[in-house]
Amino acid sequence: MKSNSVIDEFRAASREYSDASIFMHEAIARKAGLSGADHKYLGLMLPYKELTAGDLSRLTGLTTGAVTGLIDRLEKKQLLKRKFTQDDRRKVIIVPDVENSMKLLTPLFSELQEKTLALISSFSEDEIRSIKRYFVEATTLMKATADQLNSKPND
Repeated sequence: MKSNSVIDEFRAASREYSDASIFMHEAIARKAGLSGADHKYLGLMLPYKELTAGDLSRLTGLTTGAVTGLIDRLEKKQLLKRKFTQDDRRKVIIVPDVENSMKLLTPLFSELQEKTLALISSFSEDEIRSIKRYFVEATTLMKATADQLNSKPND
């Protein structure tokens, strides 16, 4: 059994990391001319060649109205394009513009990535595996919590 003080210290460090991550991403978003949420949602879209508005709603938990606003804002900044299918003009296909997104975001992340690589390199492979395991399992817990909260009606 781990001591309460070690767990408390871990929780405090985790909370500080989470807060610092939010503040950093907000600062990056502001420099990029985006809101913090739009910046993070764009990051979620970039790995996809294309996705529908419904896919984006399921991926983010946003309502269809909120997705429409997000698409409008990112399209205006030329970070994605809307495409309509031939058979159903109501169906919107979202195509992230990876090139424009990388032009915008890479300069804001390059120094952080270099410093992060130096930090990671200071750990042993076993330590890196442990840290990775924590992130993977914590991410699973957080996604499950978000899914559970999103599936419950608001009181």
